[in-house]
Amino acid sequence: MIVSINQPAYLPWLGYFHRIAISELHVVLDDVQFEKNSFTNRNKIRTKDGSCWLTVPVKTKGRFGNLPINELEIAGDPRWTQKHWATLRMNYARAEHFEEYAPFLEMAYARQWTRLADLVQTMTAHQLDVLGIHTPLRLSSELAVDGCKNELILNLCRAVGASTYLSGPLGRDYLDKGAFDKAGIQLAYHDYKHPVYDQAYAGFEPYMAAVDLILNHGARSREVLMAENVSPLEPSKGVRQ
Repeated sequence: MIVSINQPAYLPWLGYFHRIAISELHVVLDDVQFEKNSFTNRNKIRTKDGSCWLTVPVKTKGRFGNLPINELEIAGDPRWTQKHWATLRMNYARAEHFEEYAPFLEMAYARQWTRLADLVQTMTAHQLDVLGIHTPLRLSSELAVDGCKNELILNLCRAVGASTYLSGPLGRDYLDKGAFDKAGIQLAYHDYKHPVYDQAYAGFEPYMAAVDLILNHGARSREVLMAENVSPLEPSKGVRQ
């Protein structure tokens, strides 16, 4: 079974979704330490001037070093939801499929969120559905696995019965291939080739949140997501591509 593992992210980019799409199981790494200025609570969207960050404010004071992602609380000022929705509406009103997905986005940003994990899960689930990705997801917090870095990833792979671990490219810096070989788990790396597609404004800005692709291309977004990319492995039966 091909397994991928990644920390949850607010409005993830295309490569995040592509790795899930070519996996047979994806583990959401939700119980590791939150890192400031990571993609866990922010990402970029397209604007007429290039791009801008959408950041969800979170409560971190006095808790760095002991703040698992699944315990992150959103800061009390609710105006960030209004700002994010207004920014999306202003910059994507001219996108071809904005009206199609605006009701969901408006509803999501009308809610008063308490935990970042709930917001991220809701937004990610919607985008997975739009992109036609049906890979099962499991939370690392429910697997009760110990370790850090290489050891944690290897133990998670063992816990879910992985035969192959599909890592992001940064895994080359810390994963121990010998340990994976010893465990009988093949190690592969996912190097996503970013597609070029029509955006709401002239020119092309890569590495935007996947919502940029969705609002511009609607149901065709999956085709764009998967274009020019193949699995680094021969997909086994059941892998949805």
